Amino acid sequence: MNNIPMVSVAVITYNHSKYIRQALDSILMQKVDFEYEIVVGDDCSPDDTQDILREYQALYPDKFKMILRDKNIGGTKNGYDVKMHCTGKYVAHLEGDDYWIDQNKLQKQVDFLNANPEYIGTAHKMI
Repeated sequence: MNNIPMVSVAVITYNHSKYIRQALDSILMQKVDFEYEIVVGDDCSPDDTQDILREYQALYPDKFKMILRDKNIGGTKNGYDVKMHCTGKYVAHLEGDDYWIDQNKLQKQVDFLNANPEYIGTAHKMI
C-alpha cells in the first residue's frame, strides 16, 4: 500500500480461531472509494488464530499489518499497540470475534465524517 489510508481497521484478537475468518471477511467485503488498512494484533493465541491470520496476510499482503505476539501482553496493551500501528485518518474498531453485516459501513461513516468536520466519531446500533 503506497497511499496513506483513509481508514485503519483495528482488530484485536485472542483465541478467536472459530470467528476470525468471518471478522476479516466482513472487513474485506467493504465497498469503499478510499484506501484502508487492517491492523491486527493477536495476543499469543494458543489456538490456530495466528495460522489463519498468516493465511490472510499471504492473500492480501498490501492490506494487512499483522502483529503476531509470541508472549501474551493482555487486552489493554494489545489494543493500545494496535492503535499505535494505525496510520489512517480515521480508526474503526472490530473485535476478532465480531463481524460487520453492512458492506457499506465504512463508506457511510467516512462520508458522514468528511461532510461534518464538527464531529469526531460515529456510532451505530449493535444487534
